[in-house]
Amino acid sequence: MSDRSQTLAKTLELIEPFNKKGVAVSESTRFAQDLEWDSLTVLDFVANVEDEFDVIISMNMQAEIETVGQLVDALEKLKA
Repeated sequence: MSDRSQTLAKTLELIEPFNKKGVAVSESTRFAQDLEWDSLTVLDFVANVEDEFDVIISMNMQAEIETVGQLVDALEKLKA
């Protein structure tokens, strides 16, 4: 399993408790539109991701990330 697929698997695991609507999550799933997350949910989720991967996701980076795939790519860059 590649690093990226491990990162994706862990990210999907972290999304699960926040996926109140039971949306089928893929790399193209959008946080705001598809999962209908509000800003508070996003903050909680980002905190969990930062703890899990031991990274800091800046506000600028958060603003650019709309999909699960974009988040995984960002995490891969941050971990490098």
